Amino acid sequence: MERVVGTVARGIRTPIVHQGDHIEEIVVESILKASANEGFSLRDRDVVGITESVVARAQGNYASVDAIAADLREKFLGDTMGVIFPILSRNRFAILLRAIARSKRHIVLMLSYPSDEVGNHLVDLDQLDDNNICPWTDALTEEAFREAFGETVHPFTGIDYIAYYRSIIEEEGALCTIIFSNQPKTILEHTPNVLACDIHTRFRTRRQLLAAGARTVHCLDEILNASVEGSGYNPQYGLLGSNKATEETVKLFPRDCQPVVDRIQAMLKERTGKAVEVMIYGDGAFKDPVGKIWELADPVVSPAYTSGLEGTPNEIKIKYLADNQFAGLTGEALMEAISKHIEEKKTDLTGAMEAQGTTPRRLTDLIGSLCDLTSGSGDKGTPVVYIQGYFDHYANKD
Repeated sequence: MERVVGTVARGIRTPIVHQGDHIEEIVVESILKASANEGFSLRDRDVVGITESVVARAQGNYASVDAIAADLREKFLGDTMGVIFPILSRNRFAILLRAIARSKRHIVLMLSYPSDEVGNHLVDLDQLDDNNICPWTDALTEEAFREAFGETVHPFTGIDYIAYYRSIIEEEGALCTIIFSNQPKTILEHTPNVLACDIHTRFRTRRQLLAAGARTVHCLDEILNASVEGSGYNPQYGLLGSNKATEETVKLFPRDCQPVVDRIQAMLKERTGKAVEVMIYGDGAFKDPVGKIWELADPVVSPAYTSGLEGTPNEIKIKYLADNQFAGLTGEALMEAISKHIEEKKTDLTGAMEAQGTTPRRLTDLIGSLCDLTSGSGDKGTPVVYIQGYFDHYANKD
């Protein structure tokens, strides 16, 4: 029978993962159980996605606020630290800010505006226009910001992040100064020692700070990039990708991920005979059209994946073929012509007119976004996603 279904993504329920669990065994057994219970068979080039959270939990990759503070004291001399471009997040940054404040007597916090890096808005662009303020050139004190915009409550969380971040710093006994600017060098008017908290623009920020005369600059990926008195750590990403576990601990981004995906692939091959691709995924790479938030607070979508997921799609736009080369065909003749064209397509369609409009993103970013949307971040209980048909095309009939 001709197949009439393309890509299918299934959220796979697993047991609750704890430190010390064998995540590879949990993933494989959960997939095989789902296959038996739900009546689907594994096929070559299926894709398994595992959320980074359960991998880190199994590894026990956690750290305390005190461990973070100790690392900051070691890497920054003096009593004052500049902290620039953090995202506005109770889950992602608030607990890191507590550690930062615990490490110094005076924190100069510089927020970007009108929004943070991932799209959480402090103010709307229209409000900037109304007040004749240019975010690319104008630096504002907290008083000037409040005078222009008043309270700035986040539409989704109901939090005034300016007041919230100030309260965290002051609760730790530190003096707090808050300023607003999109120019990294602005912070150097207050201190030469700077912690750059941006995620995807951190290398440019560091370069600009050092060129402007900063004394000490570190990014979040350099904090807890090694263990502090037995704490968790991540040698590549440090605190990037971390989030709140308890009031005094964070869960870090998982480390040593490549052996995990390779082992799961090998175990599934041994148990089923099928060559399945495997990836660990974090935040997907997509933007909410209403809230304007980019869902990309992790440093990468996928910290590890098997080799078959390398590269970008090599696809033809079907509607382009139907409207151009085969505009005079209909019905079975059109279907056969398009199928034949797809089967005979070049191995590299870069720049080809017939490929225009296809998504020029890495496979791991595309599939990671699909996984993130499927598994969700709440109470679905499906930290594993099983995808079938992703690499199919219109010419595949069985």
